[in-house]
Amino acid sequence: MLIVDAHLDLSYNALRGRDVLAPAEQQVADDEGIPTVGLPDLRAGSVGLICATIFCLPADEKHAGYRTADEARDVALQHLDWYRQQESGGRMRFIRRATELTTNENAAQAAILLMEGADPLRSPQEVDAWFAAGLRIVGLAWRQTRHAGGTGMPGPLTPLGRELISALDRHGIIHDLSHLAEESFWQLLDASGGPVMASHSNCRAIVPTDRQLSDEMIRAVARRGGVIGINFFDKFLVPPAKYGKRRATLGDVVIHIKHMCDLLGDARHVGLGTDMDGGLGREQIPVEIRTSADLPRVADALAEGGFSDRDALAILGGNWMDFFGRTLPADQEVVSEPTPHADCKA
Repeated sequence: MLIVDAHLDLSYNALRGRDVLAPAEQQVADDEGIPTVGLPDLRAGSVGLICATIFCLPADEKHAGYRTADEARDVALQHLDWYRQQESGGRMRFIRRATELTTNENAAQAAILLMEGADPLRSPQEVDAWFAAGLRIVGLAWRQTRHAGGTGMPGPLTPLGRELISALDRHGIIHDLSHLAEESFWQLLDASGGPVMASHSNCRAIVPTDRQLSDEMIRAVARRGGVIGINFFDKFLVPPAKYGKRRATLGDVVIHIKHMCDLLGDARHVGLGTDMDGGLGREQIPVEIRTSADLPRVADALAEGGFSDRDALAILGGNWMDFFGRTLPADQEVVSEPTPHADCKA
């Protein structure tokens, strides 16, 4: 069994003090809850590939964070440095080309670099250096950014956002549609012919907030050949009438998966994007899951939900592997590997 988790915030947690190199059970609980993800857990759970994020928290009335593009970039480079340390230490390996997707039981944790919220990209001209440094997926927004409206902050693409889309498309960088405000979502699809995905989004028909995808948005991602990763955050899984009254279960995960599959007519466009370390803890994910080592239990839940073995394997990892095989750069494309600070500076 090969499992792909298309959204994990490893560097975010490492830089704020969690020891994500250790099993989650050995990590210390903090203000974001009981840890659920460590590199050993991913290996134990047959998670052969992840999308590892660079997520820079913007400042607001409750949180310290970046306030300018320069500050966002400085934080992002700290994330990139951390990932480079793991790669040089043999603990992770970053996928830059489609031919590097081959699996190896003895290999370091395979990962694709994803930027969640594009404020660290101070200008479209910086995309060249970030691509050379390994960046392969970008989501323009988390909340509203200089580029687009986002979750809880509706709005269109900005002129800078449109320029950035063109720069991303020149390199074939994948657009992550999760967190985009609906107006920006549709405008991006109109503006770009490049590959699209939604790394960690659920069904608005079940949880009716702007953080989820409407049925038409789900269809649009599928029409473009994209895949949608199911998020394990209980607030995005459990219908509002039941939220807070019970724990989320893997049955809830299957309900979201089944809704997408029924809507699309097959299981080719659905995967996992758990985000189960994204500012939440064990208490806020399906009760059957303690750490990433338990993700094979999703296979049992899918079987109980009536999915065939073939569809279950596709949802667990095969759909993402097919998608990245089609959308990452080809082997013959020459990609330099500079040191990040030398090449990511303006």
